[in-house]
Amino acid sequence: MPSFSSSSSAPVGPLQQRFRAARRDPGLAVLEGLHALKHALRFGAAVECVAVADPERVRRLAAALCPDVADRVLAGAQVVTAEEFAGLAPQPPSTGVIALARRPRFDLDALLGGGRSAPVVLLEEPTDLGNVGACVRVAAAAEAAGLITTGVHDPWDPAALRGGAGLHFALPVGRVGAEELARVGRARPLVAVDPEGEPLREVELPPRAVLAFGGERRGLSEELLRRAERRVRLPMRAGVSSLNLATAVAATLYGSVWLGQGAHGPSVPR
Repeated sequence: MPSFSSSSSAPVGPLQQRFRAARRDPGLAVLEGLHALKHALRFGAAVECVAVADPERVRRLAAALCPDVADRVLAGAQVVTAEEFAGLAPQPPSTGVIALARRPRFDLDALLGGGRSAPVVLLEEPTDLGNVGACVRVAAAAEAAGLITTGVHDPWDPAALRGGAGLHFALPVGRVGAEELARVGRARPLVAVDPEGEPLREVELPPRAVLAFGGERRGLSEELLRRAERRVRLPMRAGVSSLNLATAVAATLYGSVWLGQGAHGPSVPR
């Protein structure tokens, strides 16, 4: 776990204890920075605590960067000293605000059974939490139906939330086990993004597809590849071995779903 910037010998106050405990709480989300908080507010997050060291600075930033939710950014905020703020996260956000929110309940059956034609993104055993967050951000922007992961890492980890800029609240995001993963392939068409697949530009993806992505080094497991109804690949220049995971997700969603099939544009402010 990352170390905090405050001295280990310094006393830890109740607010610091609350934020530190929240990093291990499966029911809470730690929103580090104004961008994470603004997106959480836009998409209906239940914010429980906001802490700031310089409320006037945060108020000016919110007015400039997110006027649609500026009045809610500081609602009920606790003003703390700069030293106290530095102890609320291993790397205190430069925008000067940090918050806690309740995680929404993840309902896999509701996600798989939803009537939208948009795809679901599946990340098989991702290892880089910042990359997971970037994938969430892309999936939210492209209006994917949801994003699910497998493996040991929590997609709601504070590092993933930081990479996703709080956009976890814009779509269902959750982790599934082996039994649940088997249900995913039965409920929706499973499409593997794999170097041995058909060129993506020549394929029309089925509605409600689950787009499965593996890590840059390992790729998708043989088991998941066997389950896939179809394999597609992103064309790449010779000699380039792989794409960053979030880049691959972005290229696939925008190249085949958003641009290729005429999806509509974003429905909320950026």
